Amino acid sequence: MQLLLDRGGKVNVQSGECGNALQAALEMNHEKIIQLLLDRGADVDAQGGSYGNALEATSYSGRDKIAQLLLDKGADVNGQGESYGNALQAASNSSHDKTVQLLLDKRADVNGQGGSYGNALQAASSGGHNKIVQLLLNKGVDVHAQGAH
Repeated sequence: MQLLLDRGGKVNVQSGECGNALQAALEMNHEKIIQLLLDRGADVDAQGGSYGNALEATSYSGRDKIAQLLLDKGADVNGQGESYGNALQAASNSSHDKTVQLLLDKRADVNGQGGSYGNALQAASSGGHNKIVQLLLNKGVDVHAQGAH
């Protein structure tokens, strides 16, 4: 990757199933490449790929360290994604309570709408993720909000 970038490779080119190089590196959990791409100016909020953005992709996988890195680089905690609508819904659906807590601590919108479940509470509830449901309830989630799926 270093060689490609040194020879003029563009860090934010959109293409392929993952959408861009950053999301491809996230999918394969290549931490050194993720750091290299971020150091070279990868757009942390670029849209594309099956998850929609990098934070949603890493939140679905429950990689707290990478999620924190993306947030430190300015990723929008409430950025709209694709499959799950946003990072909080992705983490809630896949039962990653530490990632949910990280996102909530960074002021993720507990009532954010979008994606196939409609909201984080519905995403967590659909999988029976009781601990995450409780985290969302503690943050004042609207229990009457309409879902989707």
